[in-house]
Amino acid sequence: MNRWWPDLSRFRWAPFAVLAFVALWPTVGPAELVLSLGAISGIAILAWSRFRDGTSLISREAWALSTALFFCYWLPELFSAFDAVDRAHAWAEVLVDLRYLPFLWLVAMAVAQGRGRRRVFAGIGVIVLLWSLDASVQAVSGVSLGGPNTSDRLSGVFGAGNLKLGLVLASLSPFAFDLLGRRGGDLGWLLLAFVLGLVILLAGSRASWLSYGIVLAVCGWQRFGRRRLLIYLGAGLVVASALALSFSTQFESRLERTGEVLNGDVDGLDQALSGRISIWRAATGMFLDHPVNGVGVRGFRELYPRYAPPDDPWLSQGQGGALHAHQLLLEVLCETGAIGLLLWLMGAALAIRAWRWALPASRERAAAPALALAVTLFPLNTHLAFYSTFWGGVTLLLAAMYAGALFAIDDEVAAPVPADA
Repeated sequence: MNRWWPDLSRFRWAPFAVLAFVALWPTVGPAELVLSLGAISGIAILAWSRFRDGTSLISREAWALSTALFFCYWLPELFSAFDAVDRAHAWAEVLVDLRYLPFLWLVAMAVAQGRGRRRVFAGIGVIVLLWSLDASVQAVSGVSLGGPNTSDRLSGVFGAGNLKLGLVLASLSPFAFDLLGRRGGDLGWLLLAFVLGLVILLAGSRASWLSYGIVLAVCGWQRFGRRRLLIYLGAGLVVASALALSFSTQFESRLERTGEVLNGDVDGLDQALSGRISIWRAATGMFLDHPVNGVGVRGFRELYPRYAPPDDPWLSQGQGGALHAHQLLLEVLCETGAIGLLLWLMGAALAIRAWRWALPASRERAAAPALALAVTLFPLNTHLAFYSTFWGGVTLLLAAMYAGALFAIDDEVAAPVPADA
């Protein structure tokens, strides 16, 4: 009977599908194609192995956690679609986002066993290194794989019209530190921290500065302890800032803008936040008017002109208004309401509870995706839109890697030592 079933080892291509998805992020179309094909493959693989040995590909716990985290993301947009501002668009998003569920299963399968997990984590670390090297070349020459830099900050492989480099590198940096931490020693770790930090500074997103700072604090504390970490961070920050100032005049202006918060007034705070206070006020108004299930996913952009003041900078600049709330909690509240926030909090509670009850070895396996997911979702920061195709895909990918690694199939148990050894 077993001869009719394919050898499940044939599905070891799953890690390469995950890496292809990440590597193709700068090119939206091909990345979406990999996501869709991965979703179809995830359904087919699990259905094929359902009555044979389903747990040989993914543990029940990993399947359950990845599924639960998906529904904590997807159900808010479903409930918000019934009376959304733009129902056609909202329902289209609800249906399209269903493909994430089988793709999350595929990702969890990719990291369920030691060989696949090492390939995925190391592969993402290599991608981060290559993108950082490309951005370093752009800082010197003005050109990268993403084309010439015509913006006021480093754009790298993402191109001048898609300024996501800093945030992506900051979110994925735990994988690079995991790779260099095991193979490069202390010197390699410090060199990576410096180069990656310089690139993120020049990429210009202050949200990425905060995210990367958290990663450095956590990884550095574990590796060096508090005292050495403070010395290394202080020296590295001084040198990196000096180099950033020499490479970019815009970096200095961002530092000055950040310093406006010290003025102690609303105008200074708004200047430091790049005019986001008006966006957050509009998001708060939308939530107060639609407290139960929000205005619908991606409905913020439709209603923004109605809630913004006449002299709003996002309208006066000819941009048609802000596209999203620029903050996780406000995005969830205004677009999916209190129901959405409750479901997101349930997802966070499930992820934290799983971590707390996991064995130390399981936590070590899942440390890189756990930290990456934590800094991506860190609530005291500004964010990209989590219900967008790109950043939503990044977040769900990290969630699936976290679930799959935390509840991995234990294929790395040491062989028993012979009695006569």
